[in-house]
Amino acid sequence: MSIARAIGDKQGEGNSLGSLGLAYGSLGDYKQAIQYYQQYLPIARAIGDKQGEGASLGNLGNAYFSLGDYKQAIQYYQQSLSIARAIGDKQGEGNSLGSLGLAYDSLGDYKQAIQYHQQSLSIARAIGDKQGEGASLGNMGVVYLSLGDYKQAIQYQQQWLSIARAIGDKQSEGNSLNNLGYALLNSNNPKAAETNLRSAIAVWESMRARLGDNDTFKISIFEIQAMSYRLLQQALIAQNQPTQALEIAERGRARAFAELLASRQQSNSPAPPNLERIQQIAKQQNATLVEYSIAWNDLYIWVIKPTGKITFHKVDIKNTKLGNIAEDTRTAAATLAEGRGVANNVITNLVRETRSTLKTTTGNVSPPNTTDIVRSLNCRGNSCLKQMYKLLIQPIAQELPTNPDSRVIFIPHESLFLVPFAALQDENEKFLIEKHTILIAPSVQVLELTRQKRLKLQQASQNSVLIVGNPTMPKVSPKIGEPAKQLDPLPGTETEANIIAKLLNTQPLTGKGATKAAVEQQMLKAKIIHLATHGLLDNIDEPGIPGVVALAPSGKDDGLLSANEVLKLKLNAELVVLSACDTGWGRITGDGVIGLPRAFITAGTPSIVASLWRVPDESTAFLMPEFYRQLGKNRDKARALRQAMLETRKKYPNPSDWAAFIFIGEAE
Repeated sequence: MSIARAIGDKQGEGNSLGSLGLAYGSLGDYKQAIQYYQQYLPIARAIGDKQGEGASLGNLGNAYFSLGDYKQAIQYYQQSLSIARAIGDKQGEGNSLGSLGLAYDSLGDYKQAIQYHQQSLSIARAIGDKQGEGASLGNMGVVYLSLGDYKQAIQYQQQWLSIARAIGDKQSEGNSLNNLGYALLNSNNPKAAETNLRSAIAVWESMRARLGDNDTFKISIFEIQAMSYRLLQQALIAQNQPTQALEIAERGRARAFAELLASRQQSNSPAPPNLERIQQIAKQQNATLVEYSIAWNDLYIWVIKPTGKITFHKVDIKNTKLGNIAEDTRTAAATLAEGRGVANNVITNLVRETRSTLKTTTGNVSPPNTTDIVRSLNCRGNSCLKQMYKLLIQPIAQELPTNPDSRVIFIPHESLFLVPFAALQDENEKFLIEKHTILIAPSVQVLELTRQKRLKLQQASQNSVLIVGNPTMPKVSPKIGEPAKQLDPLPGTETEANIIAKLLNTQPLTGKGATKAAVEQQMLKAKIIHLATHGLLDNIDEPGIPGVVALAPSGKDDGLLSANEVLKLKLNAELVVLSACDTGWGRITGDGVIGLPRAFITAGTPSIVASLWRVPDESTAFLMPEFYRQLGKNRDKARALRQAMLETRKKYPNPSDWAAFIFIGEAE
């Protein structure tokens, strides 16, 4: 593209833009893809490239389809179809017809969908387009899935699979195997579904292996493939094989993260842990592991005790009274495109509602652009916390340790990463933090890798401590296109930093001294890093890792330390405390939460304290020094955080004041 622009080659420029759009679309980054297609479209029109114009319109339709905007997609497909017919482009005509069929299927108009797919299939066969023929057959199969005619659906998917294998189309092979698994599962044939879904996963994993060490691309492509892991768990549970389903649940999460960590720690790329290894890790951690998986209509929960004993619990979401649950009316096409079932929608809404009741109107962050309030469940006050307890803890309460000092490591799934486990409340008004020492981990495998890092750090010589509070604030634009404004100062964080620095016998960096350059330099040799300042999540939808820590500007730098910059550092800190707002969350993916904690763990830190919402200045200035006082008495960092929360609760009883902070990783 750069070359084409330099020599004024508009055709070449347009082709490059279109190809970039296709690449980002294949990675699941549809918003980025749309931007490239929209740049390509006016170039194609300006130079009279009707073929390029039609292709660009069709690709825009595909991107909007993937985002669930089917009516917008249909408009683009119809424009593309008109151009293809006008210029006699049979290939383009067939593609547009097939795409229209998918869109109408997603809208529930099956008769119209079948007509379009049949026209597309006829054209593909007439011109010898094997890829188009396979796609048409697969699309017909999806319509019959929507109609509940699984026998017919299976026949079409099998024909698509044969063609995909014959022409070496791996993406289509994986999709057809996945769809076969879905159809067979709905036909009450879980064994045959398992066979096809295991084959689909083998295809997906071979494709991801070709991406090398590119973490961002691996995360994106996994989002498109996560459905196969969900369906395989369901197939195994249907065959009464819950422990095998646990292996698949673990295999289908934080894979990119584990591979990135292993690469940074210069160890071999790890295979997902089998059942025996999972049991060994629970024993090594001397902790009870609780792994969640949001399946199609259910929530799966496994409890792995330090003894190695594993128990499984299935929660039927539709029959668990969690407020107003809307019926899932999506078609099979829409469901297959999204890769999620009714359980995910219900749980996501409940998590959002819970967070909305806990979020405060004050604190040290500008709220992220994404809205976070859902009112459909009608729960107020602590009732959401009780509903979350009923869903997540009550089914396994008897399996958890009775000693409050015993560790419970929760391994959430998708939106469950945003749950404030410490604040979940039982029917006797007792908070979970009163009963258990709580930790969070992205996966069992990541937990093992952070343990290996912690053991290496015990041999390191780092002794210095870095405490940062209330830097001279940088300027940040509130919205794109608006002038930058200086962030508000946070005097409470300066008080917090001074108290902690005195406890740890060091000097804090505050005001003009807390420059980005100075902080980065000291981070490299610090044993403990404590950052009390603004946290920002404005770039949550951008590529890479979202999350920014505000520091003092100096020279040419803007004072903003991004998660992507942290990722490039080589840290040897045993503990990083992100005493800012919303530092514990980011972009929710099948690979876990993509945000600041992931960046710091990858950079070399096995233990992170981060926040789930906008933390209030006053209560945080009390909680954080108390955490370090407790840490002076007890080297177990998770226990220290628990005691600090309990002490803070005595003075600030509202959970929004003390429950935001979570402990991620290694406790000792």
